[in-house]
Amino acid sequence: MSTTSEAVGPPRKRLNLLVGSSAFANLGDGIAKVAFPLLAVQVTQDPLLIAGLSVAQFLPWLLFGVLTGALLDRIDRRKAVVVANLVRATVVGLVALLVQLDAGTIWVVYAAALLVGTAETVADSATNVLIPAVVERDGLAGANSKLQAAEIVGQTFLGAPVGSLTFALFAAFPFYIDSVAFALGAVLLAVLPGTYRPQRAATASTSPAAGVRADIVQGLRWVRHHAVVARLVVIAGLTGLVSEMAQAQLVLYALDDLGLDEAAFGLFGLGGGVGGLLGAALASRLLDRLGDTVTLLIGLTGGGAAFLAMGLVTDPIVAGVLFGLFAGTVVTVNVLLATARHTLVPEELLGRVLGVWRTVVWGSLPVGALLGGLTTRWLGSASATFVVSGAGMLGVAVLAWVWVRGRALTPVRHS
Repeated sequence: MSTTSEAVGPPRKRLNLLVGSSAFANLGDGIAKVAFPLLAVQVTQDPLLIAGLSVAQFLPWLLFGVLTGALLDRIDRRKAVVVANLVRATVVGLVALLVQLDAGTIWVVYAAALLVGTAETVADSATNVLIPAVVERDGLAGANSKLQAAEIVGQTFLGAPVGSLTFALFAAFPFYIDSVAFALGAVLLAVLPGTYRPQRAATASTSPAAGVRADIVQGLRWVRHHAVVARLVVIAGLTGLVSEMAQAQLVLYALDDLGLDEAAFGLFGLGGGVGGLLGAALASRLLDRLGDTVTLLIGLTGGGAAFLAMGLVTDPIVAGVLFGLFAGTVVTVNVLLATARHTLVPEELLGRVLGVWRTVVWGSLPVGALLGGLTTRWLGSASATFVVSGAGMLGVAVLAWVWVRGRALTPVRHS
């Protein structure tokens, strides 16, 4: 069991509360990711100002990812999720009121996106590091699969359509729903019994700045000196970079190369959601039957092959099936990497290691998106970028094979 001070109640009940909280929070995330851009377009037509929204949404992860991780190794992680979700509920509730009063501006959108994004770094990271505290070690893969499924359903199948449809009714509507979703996410964890502060936090110096700085340095050093975790961080970062090259060009690929209209593109995206759910459902079984290294290689190779093939086909149905295959393999890899992190990293260091991990991965995404745009411009089509991206993922699979073969990534039973 975890080294957290006191987890109370049956593991299944604790996990259900955590997954339920995550499901509502991801519903809120999915609504916000659609509603904020729609609001930005409503209040300004300046493409530079609209592009600034993406910066505002992404910036908190780069600025606060590592710091958040250090703080989560000092405080009760359950309370951190509750407070972060209440902050998000309050912010989007205020946005709803301002929009209804016709007082929404692009600066309101920016400020809200920054605040919601900052709270998201706390809520998402704390939810992730809570997993070893609410389940036994042999249930880690299954728990990570359930959280992946909650994210996919909440953001892809529910959040996005709810956000767009309710915005069409009146602009404040999705923000009101968003506020309720985040509040429900807070309530479900508020009733989770027990305390979830790492034991080392009880004796760690509470002298603020110096102690946190020392914690961050300790986390960075631990990652650097742990051969397997350091390599997995690099593999995750490279996977994010090369896959984002193609994903950032998905809309151009679908509309220009496949000839789909906007409505059909929405259905195309849902295909990825279906694939992701299947990947979440199968990930734990693959780990049981094939082992961690083989599962990682299958995931990276399958994802790379799917993107490469997407760049070579012109039939929308075939492309949609391939995109679903890619999504399924990526979710499988995510479940494996999360389980490896929970297994290999000591409980009292999980927050800091996750902060380093996510800063690397999230930092790779804009680089990959930029490279994808440049590749499409240089080669003349988004399909060509998918070929390059797929080949890059196959290269990452080769690197992973060289780096981690013969090493135990998740040295526990996965069922």
